[in-house]
Amino acid sequence: MTPPLAMAGVSDAPTPPEDERNVHGDPLEPCSTDPMTGALRDGECHALLRDPGRHEVCAVMTEAFLEYSRAQGNDLMTPRPDLQFPGLEPGDRWCVCVPRWLEAAEADRAPPVVLAATNESVLDMVPRSQLEAHAHDPPDD
Repeated sequence: MTPPLAMAGVSDAPTPPEDERNVHGDPLEPCSTDPMTGALRDGECHALLRDPGRHEVCAVMTEAFLEYSRAQGNDLMTPRPDLQFPGLEPGDRWCVCVPRWLEAAEADRAPPVVLAATNESVLDMVPRSQLEAHAHDPPDD
């Protein structure tokens, strides 16, 4: 786990944070403030140039995903105060890395996705249909 990138007043998002969009093309909604998530620890899944892990998918943690992630070497359950990381439990929302989410999907362990809080930048790696198939918040038809 890398330390959070939070720096007062600093953002290197390709798009100003207030203009970022979700996978529906609407304004990006917060993912979680309890626990506080995002590379900037501001609750949002920003697309940042300095975040090579691409913490852009807002996901609802499941036991299966948390165990899968730990087995891959990324323990998301153990608190790490030195990294401003509280440790996660099933039901928590968290900005997860695009590549890890894809790996988990291939292993049938992907957590549900909060589409309104998932950055549209993920669409360069994940088809919208795949995200919608894992939607925590199914679209209104």
